[in-house]
Amino acid sequence: MTIVPENMLNNLFENLVTEFVKDNLESILRAEIQAFMSSEDAGIRNSRNGYYTRNLHTRYGNIEDLEVPRDRQGLFQTQLFEPYQRRDGWLEEAVIQMYKSGMGTRDVARFIESMFGSHYSPTTVSNITATVLEDIHQWQKRPLQKRYSVIYLDGLYVKLKRGTVSGEVVYFAMGIDTEGHRQILGFYVGGQESANGWREVLKDLYDRGAQEVLLGVFDGLPGLDAAFKEVYPKADVQHCVVHKVRSTFPKIRVQHRTEVIEDLKTVYNAADEELARAAFDTVKAKWSKLYAKE
Repeated sequence: MTIVPENMLNNLFENLVTEFVKDNLESILRAEIQAFMSSEDAGIRNSRNGYYTRNLHTRYGNIEDLEVPRDRQGLFQTQLFEPYQRRDGWLEEAVIQMYKSGMGTRDVARFIESMFGSHYSPTTVSNITATVLEDIHQWQKRPLQKRYSVIYLDGLYVKLKRGTVSGEVVYFAMGIDTEGHRQILGFYVGGQESANGWREVLKDLYDRGAQEVLLGVFDGLPGLDAAFKEVYPKADVQHCVVHKVRSTFPKIRVQHRTEVIEDLKTVYNAADEELARAAFDTVKAKWSKLYAKE
């Protein structure tokens, strides 16, 4: 039995894919010029004039010596690509996706040059990714529904570079509408998490249309309850179960945390208050007894 190295199989597969793509592109091109020559646009004295070859970078690989048909009067133009186009648009889309994933413009430019041999300056990358910033801005300002059953608030700290690298909070607001559909209502970057920061977030949600909320769910950040009630005075407030569970971690030994979390699930997944209280008493008795022995 002959064992074929993995890199040889990969190269074989890539070659098969590019050949398949090339064959199909050329079939489309032949069909295009045939339809063109039978149309009025071709001209009375026009005729086929062989092929010219060109390369085309696609997301499936570099297609070399692609045979593009032509006519004697030079009127035919394929709809697959522009006359001087060297890529099918996938690289620009890749730039945007890399930028969205958090790569800086210089990182994207270096990556493209090392992988594809195409030189993209940081300025060019910035121009391409400007479309992302426009999309984000429009998304952040989009109108919201008037009524939400629940709005969840949470802050996530991330490292951001603004001259120096430091941790800043990203304020996240997620809503559940009256039909039970979840959606991210907005995210806001800036500074350290505070009740005043959340107050501005909540005002923005209200101004964008989310004016009726039944329940707000968030952690126990000082002042956040009051800030929420300022904007939504008729809403109930509940502290997030996840944050409540996390707050027990400093009091639990590391080796016990997984089991404690599983036990606590029996409490907050209980069908009603009576069963929840009974489950809590069981969990409390179990762990109090164990820690009393230790």
